[in-house]
Amino acid sequence: MSIRRCKTIILLMALIVVGAMFLTQRISASGDDGVLDGQLSVVLSQHGFTGTVGSSLEERLGRRIDNQLAELGRNLFHDTIVGLNNDNSCSGCHSATTGFDDTQSIAIGVENNFIVGPARTGPRNQRRTPMAANTAFFPNLMWNSRFASLSFDPFDNSLGFMFPAPEGLMLSDKSHLLIAQAFIPPTERVEAAGFDFPGNNFELRAEVIRRINDVPEYRKLFGKIFTEVRPGAPITYDMFAKAIAEFEFTLVFANAPLDRFARGEKNALTDEEKRGALLFFGSAKCVACHAVAGQSNEMFSDFRAHVIGVPQIAPAVGNPAAGNVTFDGPSQNEDFGLEQVTGNPNDRYMFRTSPIRNVALQPAFFHNGAFTRLEDAIHFHLNPAGEAPNYNPTAAGVASDLRGPTGPIAPVLARLDSAIVTPINLSNDEFRQLLAFVRNGLLDPKARPENLRKLIPRRVPSGRPIQIFQ
Repeated sequence: MSIRRCKTIILLMALIVVGAMFLTQRISASGDDGVLDGQLSVVLSQHGFTGTVGSSLEERLGRRIDNQLAELGRNLFHDTIVGLNNDNSCSGCHSATTGFDDTQSIAIGVENNFIVGPARTGPRNQRRTPMAANTAFFPNLMWNSRFASLSFDPFDNSLGFMFPAPEGLMLSDKSHLLIAQAFIPPTERVEAAGFDFPGNNFELRAEVIRRINDVPEYRKLFGKIFTEVRPGAPITYDMFAKAIAEFEFTLVFANAPLDRFARGEKNALTDEEKRGALLFFGSAKCVACHAVAGQSNEMFSDFRAHVIGVPQIAPAVGNPAAGNVTFDGPSQNEDFGLEQVTGNPNDRYMFRTSPIRNVALQPAFFHNGAFTRLEDAIHFHLNPAGEAPNYNPTAAGVASDLRGPTGPIAPVLARLDSAIVTPINLSNDEFRQLLAFVRNGLLDPKARPENLRKLIPRRVPSGRPIQIFQ
């Protein structure tokens, strides 16, 4: 046998060995992927997660979305005519640029600089504005759950919709919680109404509707939908509320990679995100509060109130422009949370679990935006008792006017929910996996700012200027 032939045979054998090794690795990797997919599929099934909630809205409503009514609501949502202080709209605090979340750690309502974005200035309110997307499926609303369906189903008014006084149960005839909720924002002094117009909630609403009735283009648009308006009947607040809610019904963004995985698209998640999902539903214990089963409607919240140890930040006391709300506590730098609604001291520092679909779009986290980076918020949440005493608002990235003396943390930690008293210890790899899942696995691409910016109208029927969206 020639030397050249021997070399050729040796080379061919080497190629065969390398090819076999490569094939074995691919088969092994495929097998690992299959195991991972199987594990996650079982876990999702155990928690009743189907990934189909986003497509269930019209079935739950019992009708099709009225696109004409929703378009009218979109205009009203962005029009300062609904705010009697003439400088804020629904979109001023629920911005399309952040997934209809707030652009601020703590909301700035009236007396603002007409900017929606990081450069927004003005007196602060008390909490971060909750995200408005997907609220069609929320059984209660606001950080202290003060707007709630007593059946724990926003589509069911049989037990009533509860609101603080003076409304109480009077809005229970509305067919959905969002229609009832739309009666409230224009009456909120610090959010929209301001402090100049005298009157109670009913008179404030009447003034908003008077202003809308005075705009011929609004009368024309309402008349196309509500036939009684066409021959001369007045636009009513009930019509206005239905339009606002209908627009909010279009803000369902619940087709994230995890949803697609649950529906059978196994490559919708990366392996890292799949491992993060297993941690979320498993040893990291996130799902204990960020629930998906049953009445949680796959929204990643149990919609219950908990004390989770969030550091207490507030506008600097003593600055006349610091805030429109007087905070709780002897130093006016605390937020008593649910206690403000119930009057029960046992409810102090309790806030509703935040639904975390599309959470990566938020510029701040928790009820007061005490953290501005998602990784910091998750890191804190894994060990609040250990992290809270060392909280630094400057390092956390909150705005300079919120870096004043923080509220006392010891009484908050003394009430810490038993579910998070014990620290969750994750390796660096595990933390990275969990972060990847929460950041990417729960994000519906349609909710990204480049898509939602299209919902900001160039003009509104009242002819008023549109706020400046950064």
